[in-house]
Amino acid sequence: MKGICKGFSLYFSALHILSVVQIVGAFPNVPIHTTATTDTTTTTATTAIPISNSIQNILPLRPPQNQNHGRNPKTRCRRITKLNASPFAFSKKTLFKRSPPSGDILGSLCRKDEILHRKRTWRLPSNNNCLRSVSLDQQKNGDGTTTSLRKNKDLITAVDEVKGAAQNVTNSASLLKKTIVTNGANVSEVKGAAQNVTTSAGVLTKTIVTNGPNIISKLLSAVVSKEMREDIKTRRQHYKSDWLDAFKNKRQCVPAILFLYFACLAPVVSFGTISSQITEGAIGVVEFFLASGAAGMAYSILSGQPMAFIAPTGLTLAFISGLFRFCTLRNIAFFPIYTWVGLWTGFFTTMLGIRGSSKFIRYCTRFTDEIFNSLLSINFIYEAFSSLRRNFLLADPSNLSMPFVSLSIALGTYWSTLQIIALQTSIYFNQRIRKITKDFGPVAIIFAFAALNNRPWVKKFQVPTLEVPSTFQLAGGRNFLVPFMDAPVWTRLLCAFPALLLTALCFMDQNISVRVVNNPDNKLKKGSAYNLDMVALGLITTVLSIFGLPWMCGATVQSMNHVKALTTMKFDEETQSVEVDHVVETRTTGFIIHSFIAGTLLLLPALRYVPIPVVSGVFLFLGRKLMTGNTFLKRILDAFAEQKRLPPEHPINTLGRKKMNLFTSIQLLCLVLLWTFKQNSATAIFFPSVIGMLMFIRSFILPRFFSEKELIALGDPDPE
Repeated sequence: MKGICKGFSLYFSALHILSVVQIVGAFPNVPIHTTATTDTTTTTATTAIPISNSIQNILPLRPPQNQNHGRNPKTRCRRITKLNASPFAFSKKTLFKRSPPSGDILGSLCRKDEILHRKRTWRLPSNNNCLRSVSLDQQKNGDGTTTSLRKNKDLITAVDEVKGAAQNVTNSASLLKKTIVTNGANVSEVKGAAQNVTTSAGVLTKTIVTNGPNIISKLLSAVVSKEMREDIKTRRQHYKSDWLDAFKNKRQCVPAILFLYFACLAPVVSFGTISSQITEGAIGVVEFFLASGAAGMAYSILSGQPMAFIAPTGLTLAFISGLFRFCTLRNIAFFPIYTWVGLWTGFFTTMLGIRGSSKFIRYCTRFTDEIFNSLLSINFIYEAFSSLRRNFLLADPSNLSMPFVSLSIALGTYWSTLQIIALQTSIYFNQRIRKITKDFGPVAIIFAFAALNNRPWVKKFQVPTLEVPSTFQLAGGRNFLVPFMDAPVWTRLLCAFPALLLTALCFMDQNISVRVVNNPDNKLKKGSAYNLDMVALGLITTVLSIFGLPWMCGATVQSMNHVKALTTMKFDEETQSVEVDHVVETRTTGFIIHSFIAGTLLLLPALRYVPIPVVSGVFLFLGRKLMTGNTFLKRILDAFAEQKRLPPEHPINTLGRKKMNLFTSIQLLCLVLLWTFKQNSATAIFFPSVIGMLMFIRSFILPRFFSEKELIALGDPDPE
């Protein structure tokens, strides 16, 4: 027994000395075997830098290996094994289970104490003596890149340390309980056991504080995709300037805020009124004001591309209409279903952003973008003319003065705004006057027509004005928080299926809207962050759903007008054309605009002085503005143009009229199909899936009829 104890004593003494050597950094002085390789001979020598006489007595030098030992039989390469010191203890998977050669006491102790790891170096018998090193803390990925496993091992080590500290606390507590039961009268033993518990708890706390951030960061790195981390890194460096740049360009930002306030207010009032009708008063104008203002401010703070706006759109309104009809026909409570669909949508959208799914939007080419933007443009123009048509239907057939006056105000607002904006690129006045007119002109036109409608000689025609409630109250007097937990569990789970459709709609609408903003023609310089935008939209959708407020999504029309309002143009004398000089990229304008929209709830009676035809005129202008630069709509007109008068690079001259018309007809057919699904209340809920079909058609069907060169000539190359 004494001999065994003495043996263990000597063994642990050696381990202790080895740990001391590690702590003081003595491993660089461990004996090193060097090998010199030539074309014909291999010479092995052993050198050692003295550490201390006592350590060398305990850790003798490893005898040199013979020339044939360690040779790879396949490549006939000379393998040399080196011992490398490491300050970390690795898992058992990295240890060699092979017994060491005789005399290798250092290697044996190091393997048992899990201090060292091995590095294999293969020397190829070539003239250039090339080396290839493969370390046990590295592995080769399928794409050929080398990835370090040390991070994963650090995570495992940190978790093991926390688990070990927690286990010590558990053992100490069990020992204290046992001591109290067994030796309750012995105060000193109980105090000692209690002290052990306190010490173990302190060690656990210290371990959690030390390793906790490391564990959390590693777990987040595993969950959050590389694309998402790159988006955060890209926008973080510009976040401060996103707020301050507006104050450096106040002359341009102030008029932009005033104009865009009315441009964003018009859809809120219009869609709020329509929603109140199709949902039978469940979601009205007040909800749209509150949701649009709060969501817009939150998006300005959280988004990756602050130049883009989110707002109520005709597409989300069509989905809400289909969902309400579904609940009504089956006699199901609308708001619990609405909330759970929104919660699932918020979850799906957030996860899509975190996992970096926006990279797949690159398969959404110009073919899809132009059809989608055409749909939005037509929707705005359709809503404007529907409002004007309603005046003719409700008016007395014997007296049509009011409808025609309303039509005149709407067309006057549209034409005046269009001319004021076009003045910026005209030859009249100087640049300063043109810029001031372009900035303040649209707002002045809205105020001018509103004042004109309140003159006695126009007021007698009784032109309709905005209908808003006089006080702040949710539709039907319902509570602010939806009782969504009243829904059965199976209903909550089934809501995930319509949420998938809404997620597809939000994914397409949001990314296409931001893609239009990030178009290189706009010359934005701060970069894009599609995944961060998706996460922001998902979080906002979750909050809106809990309170039963209407969902917001990417607003292409408002976003593009936001960019245009903050763009400074210049005339290039070399090209003899007007081009973009710079854009004020800021979060401040979007935040203030939507704070004004939310604050409008305090000024609801004042909105009753704004004529509805003025709002219709703004709708016409926004829809027409979005058509600018849409080559699909331009090709429809060019189909009737004379070939000689078209430029040489035009598709008709490069491909022929038949080929261009075939491509345009396919786009037109897809647009008609989208509009049909959207307008039909029975199929409106499936509308998002039809948008996804555009990507399928472009990726798999069009390449069967058009070659890559033809698609490039049509301005729609493959994303590859």
